Amino acid sequence: MVVSMMQFILEIPDVTSIKDKRRIVRSVKDKLQRRFRLSAAEVDLQDSLSFAHIGGALVSNSRSFGESVLQKAFAMVENEIPARIQDIQIHSEEF
Repeated sequence: MVVSMMQFILEIPDVTSIKDKRRIVRSVKDKLQRRFRLSAAEVDLQDSLSFAHIGGALVSNSRSFGESVLQKAFAMVENEIPARIQDIQIHSEEF
């Protein structure tokens, strides 16, 4: 069993309330879950207005498959979300 994980920090410009930030974060998580069947959550920076730390994971039987899905998920976030992405990390562990 291989668990592939990704995490990244979104810098969300021009957000004026936590409610606006939560709407954007929920949209990112929902897209990751629906399109790529990832488990996704906001893992840190919940109190920050302009930053969100998102984590996602996928269980598969192949390191290359898991990491390729995460690369596609990252490309989707980069192209469709109105935010700057910082500190992307993709990692797999075999159990």
